[in-house]
Amino acid sequence: MRIGILGTGAIGAELARVFSAGGHEVAVANSRGPETIDADVLKFGAQAVTSADAVQKKDVVILSVPFFKVPDVAGLFASVPSETVVIDTTNYVPFRAWNVPVEGVGQGQAESVWVAEQLGRPVVKAWNAVLEATLKTRGVPAGTPGRIALPVAADSDEARDVAMRLVDETGFDPFDAGKLADSWRQQPATPVYCTELTVDELGPALQAADREKTPAIRDRQLEYLGTLASLPTRDEQVELNRSLHR
Repeated sequence: MRIGILGTGAIGAELARVFSAGGHEVAVANSRGPETIDADVLKFGAQAVTSADAVQKKDVVILSVPFFKVPDVAGLFASVPSETVVIDTTNYVPFRAWNVPVEGVGQGQAESVWVAEQLGRPVVKAWNAVLEATLKTRGVPAGTPGRIALPVAADSDEARDVAMRLVDETGFDPFDAGKLADSWRQQPATPVYCTELTVDELGPALQAADREKTPAIRDRQLEYLGTLASLPTRDEQVELNRSLHR
């Protein structure tokens, strides 16, 4: 497939490596220009391009920029064909956005519904509920016992199927998480967010999400993380995320 990736942060960079290593034609861009993209991101054949080129003539475009920067790239999608599958990996985390308020999302609108509105086109939500270290080190072949599952939400069955096939290629069981409006169930501080559940565990965890309580849980967690002298390890972060829902 021809895959464009906007963003070279933790998730975007790893997806560029995985998909180019897997034989896909990958183009990757960031806001600073192709010459600033680290060689490690390109080591399996991904091409560094401009943001405009990253979204043109692609089967899939993966959006992996900071959430509050989505409006800055929205104009790039004006000429992108409707059949191009756009996958949103972003999360609204006020602390990381320097407390920039986002109208609508702060009042309970599902994050990826807001993203779709900014872009003026449908999106799929995937890879938002996985830690960088998990994506890098915990992917295993399909059928491996205990394989971690990741939720995928979309309004189009065809687009969801494409995203689920790609999630599987990254080493995780894809799980149909329903419509985009329900993707709040996989947002930060929900029971499925970065808790490394199996496909059998993921469905009940999605249903256990509490829309009213989640923002307060998220904010308390961010306050706690802000008191730590160093970042938690992957295992520590997963345990913290799970403990929020016991």
